[in-house]
Amino acid sequence: MIRQPHYLFGLLSVFWVVISTTILVADTLPAPSGQVVLTVSGEIQLTNVGDTAEFDLDMLRDLERTELETTTIWTEGLQHFAGIKLGTLLKHLGVEDGIINASALNEYFIDIPFEDADTGAALIAYERNGAPMSVRDKGPLWVIFPYDQSAHYRSEVYFARSIWQMDRIEIER
Repeated sequence: MIRQPHYLFGLLSVFWVVISTTILVADTLPAPSGQVVLTVSGEIQLTNVGDTAEFDLDMLRDLERTELETTTIWTEGLQHFAGIKLGTLLKHLGVEDGIINASALNEYFIDIPFEDADTGAALIAYERNGAPMSVRDKGPLWVIFPYDQSAHYRSEVYFARSIWQMDRIEIER
């Protein structure tokens, strides 16, 4: 019979605690320090408040920024939007599929198919023409599509999915 030194078991135990703690920390988001502008719930892997992920504007800005220039049926002339792709946000939260239920401050809601996020077409805009958007100006978050890129996006289906004043997303499978 071969005897293992007792300290080996102790080292393995410490190693496991360090790895487990690292995994737990990697699976959480920091808590928002400012006003919450978006709450994501449902089938998500990364949370910070109970079983939801809450984001303030700075937290969204810390994620991969994307810019888009397009005209819209609600504004005059070419508009410059900045924000985060819906697919990038969902990937960050560990979402790989499902139905995206988006809701607005005014209780408008729309289901957005996962394909819209997966293709990278949907942008959660938090700036328009270089400035944050107020609630009166369709903000603070507005889902925008590249309307000028294709007639496909210039349809009632995509206009309906262009939810402004968005403040909640729930992922269903």
